[in-house]
Amino acid sequence: MTGPGSRSERKERTRQALLDGTLELLDDRSFVSVSLREVTRAVGIVPTAFYRHFDSMEHLGVNLVEMSTRALRQILREARRNTNPTIRDFLSIIAREVREHEREFRFITQERYGGVAEIRRAIATELRLFSRELAAELARIPAMRDWEYDDIEWVADLGVTAIIAIVDDLLRADPRNPAEERAAISRGTNQLRVIALGVAQWKLKG
Repeated sequence: MTGPGSRSERKERTRQALLDGTLELLDDRSFVSVSLREVTRAVGIVPTAFYRHFDSMEHLGVNLVEMSTRALRQILREARRNTNPTIRDFLSIIAREVREHEREFRFITQERYGGVAEIRRAIATELRLFSRELAAELARIPAMRDWEYDDIEWVADLGVTAIIAIVDDLLRADPRNPAEERAAISRGTNQLRVIALGVAQWKLKG
């Protein structure tokens, strides 16, 4: 690949093209089935040039995890801009981010239990970090300010598990049929409401 800009800029463009090209190849298959030659061919570079950017396909996969989870974190950033968002507001943010970053979210949900150990570990690490960010947000809610932080953390873990399941549900919705997305949002809203009600009752009894 060639183009204007400094050598470092061209290198970064090629690196990003390798990441984006791999995501495209994963539209209907798993990461473990994609070869280095396929990735470099899709980008238009020779296979040996791959190693100027990544040590291995596994290294590329871990970088894909880091890139893809940025889309996940955007959900919390968007939620912060909304004063007192409702559960449905929160689910609408998730649905919009899934539409805008479909390949990234599909990669996370598909490879979370996939065949490459390095990628599974990287996703688990990133989801733990996301859970901690969510816990920090929950700790600011007036109703949870007196909670032990350990309790807030397990509630956040429960929330992240639900969010990933909702993302997977949204990914399965046919983009040509808006009713399917609305149904997924409705199911997700009910799931999060049940979690919120259950957590509130547990705390009252505790």
